[in-house]
Amino acid sequence: MSVTDPPVRVLDITRLLRRAGRVATGIDRVEAAYLDHLLQDDVPLYGLARTSLGYALLDRQGMEGFRARVAGEIPWGPPDMLSQASRRLGLDQKQAQADLRRLSVKRCLPQRLGRMLMRQLPAGVAYFNVGHSNLTDRVLHALKRLLKARVAVMIHDTIPLDFPQYQRLGSVDPFERMLERVRRNADLILCNSHQTQVDVERHMAPNGAVPDCAVLPLGVDIAAPKSMQMPEGFEKNRPYFVMLGTIEPRKNHALMLDIWDEMSEDVQPPQLLICGNRGWNNESVFARLDDWAGRGGPVFELQGLNDGQVARLLQRSAGLLFPSHAEGYGLPPLEALALGAPVLCADLPVCHELLGENAVYADVNDRYAWQRNITMLATCWQADKRASHSQMARFVLPSWEAHFNKVFKLAL
Repeated sequence: MSVTDPPVRVLDITRLLRRAGRVATGIDRVEAAYLDHLLQDDVPLYGLARTSLGYALLDRQGMEGFRARVAGEIPWGPPDMLSQASRRLGLDQKQAQADLRRLSVKRCLPQRLGRMLMRQLPAGVAYFNVGHSNLTDRVLHALKRLLKARVAVMIHDTIPLDFPQYQRLGSVDPFERMLERVRRNADLILCNSHQTQVDVERHMAPNGAVPDCAVLPLGVDIAAPKSMQMPEGFEKNRPYFVMLGTIEPRKNHALMLDIWDEMSEDVQPPQLLICGNRGWNNESVFARLDDWAGRGGPVFELQGLNDGQVARLLQRSAGLLFPSHAEGYGLPPLEALALGAPVLCADLPVCHELLGENAVYADVNDRYAWQRNITMLATCWQADKRASHSQMARFVLPSWEAHFNKVFKLAL
């Protein structure tokens, strides 16, 4: 611990708590990476989380136990009496919130948050919130006004404001209000890309002064490839492509299904593996996937895969397809390149920023460009399974070490 370090760091772990038992999203992975890294540092660490009943504060020992459960190293325990009394919580949340209470050093009702924090923490703490969760007036007031905390918030994107047509019903206005609370209270905004910084400043500036922003590319951890049982009808000696991510409108699965419908009329197309859980506002795509499920290929929907299984699929694929309408960062293309898989992605500014010349780009409105490039990559795979991967395998991933070195140079 250096003389410039804060007396205590506080990491908000509300998102990881709420996502217990579910397949991790990109934002979940970022919060988990912060939890891992801060536990390795010698600055005193606490965790804050909002539960269905109030707030819980964990010390370092409690955070280590929480991390082990999130990582699957220790199973979540049984629900306690408070969880069992709640009719709104599913089993995963009942178990996770019960364990959080067992791991906590202090708990309180919502209206007593400020009093709890003042009794347990010194003034001048550094508070990190990287999960777009728990950024309420109550929390930010208690930290800023009562603890004189230095508040660092990561904004991953402003997609809910820029592309509201792709969002869950009722999610846009709360996001806009959250962004304004961050503008008023944050000392530092952490941005995962220059594009995100531009978007954040564009939305915040009309309302007043914008906090300092720092661009910190996210690190990417690649899991060891793990074998898996492939779906019935999958042909291992036939090229296949991977789409990775929640099946929701912004990810543009409809474009790929249109292409595969057309290719299937004339030729034997490559296979398409759609890896991800079903999301929202996408009933027509779900119906088309259900129809493909009854045909035995070449389009397959795979849900609930772990990181190792995804790594194996990418490693042996003809490429990753990433036709998103909008992205704040885009972890799948980075993961694919690190595993030597070609990437065909939407012509988005953030993709150019992160991937440079290491990807093939196509306009999402040009279906024929996508089909032409898919055919080209499939042909490369058939000619020599390794040829299309050789250049991509030299891609250097952004590292968490570089990310956190920069964070801590900002006196956090």
